[in-house]
Amino acid sequence: MSCLQRQPQLSRSQEILRYARSQKAIQTNAKILGMEGDMDLQFLLQGGDLLKVRSSSWKKTRYFRLQEDCKTMWHESKKLFNEKQLFEHAEVTSSTEEQVEGRCFSIMFKGRRKNLDLIASSEEEARQWVKSLEKMMYNRNNLSLQQKTEHWIYTCLNKADKNKDDKMSQSEVKNFLRLINIEVDDVYTEMLFAKCDTSKSGYLSGAEIEHFYDLLTHREEIDVIYGEYAKTTGFMSPENLVDFLMKEQREKATLVDAHKIIEKYELDENAKGKKLLSKDGFLMYLHTPEALVYNSDHREVYQDMSHPLSHYFISSSHNTYLMEDQLKGPSSTEAYVRALLKGCRCVELDCWDGSDDEPVIYHGYTLTSKILFKDAIQAIKDHAFKTSDYPVILSLENHCSVEQQEVMARHMSSILGSALVTSPLCDGMPTNFPSPEELRGKFLIKGKRLNKLEATYVPEAAVADETDKKKKKLKLAKELSNMVIYCKSVHFNGFEDARQNLSFYEMSSFKEGKAMKLAEESANAYVRHNVEKLSRIYPAGSRTDSSNYNPVPLWNAGCQIVALNFQTACQDMDLNQGRFLVNGKSGYILKPAFMREEGAEFDPITLTRGDWLKHKTLHVMVISAQQLPKVNKKKSSIVDPLVKVQVFGVPADVAEKETPAVENNGFNPTWNENLQFDVYVPELALVRFAVEDHDSTSDNEFVGQYTLPFNSLKMGYRHVPLLNKNGDILPSARLFVHVMVLDAE
Repeated sequence: MSCLQRQPQLSRSQEILRYARSQKAIQTNAKILGMEGDMDLQFLLQGGDLLKVRSSSWKKTRYFRLQEDCKTMWHESKKLFNEKQLFEHAEVTSSTEEQVEGRCFSIMFKGRRKNLDLIASSEEEARQWVKSLEKMMYNRNNLSLQQKTEHWIYTCLNKADKNKDDKMSQSEVKNFLRLINIEVDDVYTEMLFAKCDTSKSGYLSGAEIEHFYDLLTHREEIDVIYGEYAKTTGFMSPENLVDFLMKEQREKATLVDAHKIIEKYELDENAKGKKLLSKDGFLMYLHTPEALVYNSDHREVYQDMSHPLSHYFISSSHNTYLMEDQLKGPSSTEAYVRALLKGCRCVELDCWDGSDDEPVIYHGYTLTSKILFKDAIQAIKDHAFKTSDYPVILSLENHCSVEQQEVMARHMSSILGSALVTSPLCDGMPTNFPSPEELRGKFLIKGKRLNKLEATYVPEAAVADETDKKKKKLKLAKELSNMVIYCKSVHFNGFEDARQNLSFYEMSSFKEGKAMKLAEESANAYVRHNVEKLSRIYPAGSRTDSSNYNPVPLWNAGCQIVALNFQTACQDMDLNQGRFLVNGKSGYILKPAFMREEGAEFDPITLTRGDWLKHKTLHVMVISAQQLPKVNKKKSSIVDPLVKVQVFGVPADVAEKETPAVENNGFNPTWNENLQFDVYVPELALVRFAVEDHDSTSDNEFVGQYTLPFNSLKMGYRHVPLLNKNGDILPSARLFVHVMVLDAE
């Protein structure tokens, strides 16, 4: 849900008045959600008692119900909150607890907020809550941009209407403008109000509010573009639309495509009947996923997934169990769930001896809390393949005694079952990694091993002495050692040593400083090393605040497992999310061909490569933005937005350019600013659109951003969705840009 708060007690008469006023709001919001008369929505609006669980000893019955805005949950509490507690959940899941299995469910939230764990009075009631919440969230997440905008503006209008009389006075109009992020002077407010107050009543109502909405949402830039191609009695014919798609959007379009667009997005039935596209239908189409700046073909798995594992960048997490910092922050199975739902395919488990012969996970020698190893494995198993069904690597930092290592092995074997890879997929000794396709739905263990995998295929007596020696030295349980097949951890002693002495499955982990130095000073050697072997990079130990490093230079060197602190929102995580946005969010991105071939010549520093192509020129015209959020929640605070366009990639491609700031307008600012970039290695480049609130006396404040691979850009007039600091979509906020990619002369 997006909001959970406590409401003050109302008298019976106040409750009746409130109920009467709320019915219109419920009907409006239910209609927008497509849930008019829906029994599941009615169940949520009625609500019921649930047992709220904070620990095994703290369980309290609370009454929960959905409010009339159809997004805010209210619950009774013995304490008064000083302010609203806002959050959005990622999903609703069933959970288990002794003696009440089947009655438990959890609401998982976006951001750092802890899960809300609840117990219903019966299994049937628990299923009803889960079903109803999931349906409502599905409908909310699948609203069109126009529906999201209407819902947002309606909510702001409702807030501005202080006396709830469904009318807007001039002061309420000014308050509303502030709520939607526009600061205007009194003269403009009076002019706008007078233009809409056709009844001369001193307030706006009904059709006058609709006219006010139309004036606010009118977009001159769309008028200009539409006017260029609407050559059929003021409308776009299918032929006009094909002309626009081919000339401006650089798409291969046919009349069949044009007819489909008109049929799907035209709102005016009269125009649709004549096979024409109105301006509103045209704008509706420009907001659809297939018309955004991100190539919609890349939303699905489109890359070849049959290459060896070492040929892919792999979405990877460091200290996955932590929710916050690395000194005293909480450890939680929730952190694993969140990372996996974001498409992470390599998670880390720091394992230590626990009480009652049960291994625990925490950041050793710190005040971070502990979780049971078996609970983490169960959470990983339950959520590993919800976002992606490609393999998950469990990176073990093993500090346990041999006895508790045996317990670890038993837990992984019993919980993960046949999904755990415990022997090579092929017959005989493998000579290369299997592919992500061959490993779908599987778990790989990364950790130390008592001997080489080759020893499995040699008579046991020949390796017994070596195994016994290593067991004593490593203090490693044989049961755990035998689970390490394709990701054996070894020390790195140089590229030449690795080439001559290490098998393909023997991999090293590099602290960020060491890795960065290698990527700068021995870039081509690193690229060649990573053709057939895996490399894992992790943040420096000094990052006790769980901050991150720039992953791009390591990807440029071909490193596959570049592990970041997923719990920390920052530009580095934006880049990670952008890198793995494509290919169906599978968590696996195929490296460019010039980084996969044996003896690769590519050097990201000197820009030498075997199949050199002419570089590209990227032209971006930043035209406008719509419905930017407030940075400061104070009513009087309005953003002064500017847009930065950044390119990340090989050193020669790194660049940043920005527009001027627009004062006091976060609702519909306009720039029409042209920016140009040279891109030499487009296969590795990422493009980041960032919106900031300009401040002349201090650092600009973050408003929203969107990052995607250069080769996933679509040309032409495109909307750019915006994400908040946590990487979640800002429902109504967009940039509008024109993109062109040309071969450099």
